[in-house]
Amino acid sequence: MDSYLIQVNSQGDHVPLLDIHLKTNGNSMSLGKVKGRKPRWAVRASEMSKKTFNPVRAIVDSMKVEPNPKKAMISLSLGDPTVFGNLPTNDEVTQAMKEALDSGRYNGYAPSVGYQSCREAVAAYYNCPEAPLEAQDVILTSGCSQAIELALAVLANPGQNILVPRPGFSLYKTLALSMGIEVKLYNLMPEKSWEIDLKHLESLVDEKTACVIVNNPSNPCGSVFSKSHLQKILAVASRQCVPILADEIYGDMVFADCKYEPIATLSTNVPILSCGGLAKRWLVPGWRMGWILIHDRRDIFGNEIRDGLIRLSQRILGPCTIVQGALERILHRTPPEFYHNTLSILKSNADLCYAALSAIPGLQPVRPAGAMYLMVEIEMEHFPEFENDVEFTERLISEQSVFCLPATCFEYPNFFRVVITVPEEMILEACSRIQEFCETHYQGAEGAQDLECDK
Repeated sequence: MDSYLIQVNSQGDHVPLLDIHLKTNGNSMSLGKVKGRKPRWAVRASEMSKKTFNPVRAIVDSMKVEPNPKKAMISLSLGDPTVFGNLPTNDEVTQAMKEALDSGRYNGYAPSVGYQSCREAVAAYYNCPEAPLEAQDVILTSGCSQAIELALAVLANPGQNILVPRPGFSLYKTLALSMGIEVKLYNLMPEKSWEIDLKHLESLVDEKTACVIVNNPSNPCGSVFSKSHLQKILAVASRQCVPILADEIYGDMVFADCKYEPIATLSTNVPILSCGGLAKRWLVPGWRMGWILIHDRRDIFGNEIRDGLIRLSQRILGPCTIVQGALERILHRTPPEFYHNTLSILKSNADLCYAALSAIPGLQPVRPAGAMYLMVEIEMEHFPEFENDVEFTERLISEQSVFCLPATCFEYPNFFRVVITVPEEMILEACSRIQEFCETHYQGAEGAQDLECDK
């Protein structure tokens, strides 16, 4: 057997030298002296962290603008219904949390997929003949955001692609790119109340497509798909054999003249992971309670997807146990009038906002049908001093102290999003200021041409 002798020679303060002798078949030969490695700090951020990019944060953080000090700031940008205190959760919800805490039964670790009793409660709440559910079909998660993350992680590998709505919630892209998953954007059509361009959607499918994300009701659009449109979406998924990741966090948050249809109730063959949670309908986004509902009546997902979700859930060991302890009571004892009152406020605000913005030259709002948002088109040809929606909304802040998110955040330039959860008086004041801003900067066709000639 060959042997190696490594001798370290060190003299004074000099770097140690390695004197290497190789002994082969009894004969010794020297490989000379090589300088040893001097340890150095080389700590670098991971590739995953470098690929993680939130377009909302990137755009908002780059908006270096101060509001008008003479006007109080009105923020119509944050999709958190708790900000202004006008939309509190129901007393039954808070009492359920108090009882869970006082019981002392929910201070330890729960199974990573959630307590069995809580999974049973969610399954019972959403179970229906068209889309039956059992406890084993429910994975509890730390908010709907984690539900989406786990669903993406179990369905797609690095190098595959997912189909995402444009405009759409920015988290889909943030999560996918951090995992090395390509994002393909399919178009929504504002002239058709933000229905999906189905031909465009189907044209994007290829052999590497892992799933299509369907967000209904929609953030940022406030749109609600009809039953017939959902059936057409399912037809595309069925033809192409592509599963659906359904983001239904705003499920049932639709106005009185609309009906919400859970997409899984309309299909018996397309496998669907539906993501939801307490955040929006129960007005407690900070409690971080979400879930994945597994709809797989043809056993296309099989055990592999279910087992994969269980393994992925073990990375953080599930959502808050105290909220889990309150979950059954929250789901089954929150009174119907609470949901009705919340939707009445949102509908009233949506109508006020839509009517006010529709009367402003240069703006074209799209009437919402649910969720908490309204999208507004900026007819940029009438505002030639602004290059894009980001500049428009920046100046709106600096002149009128009204903050709306530019829709570039949602991959849809020259629109902005309005959040309709603010108190009515603030909605009216904000719309008044937006009108003043637009009247100041609006250029009719003749004025726009004159300005163009001056350039």
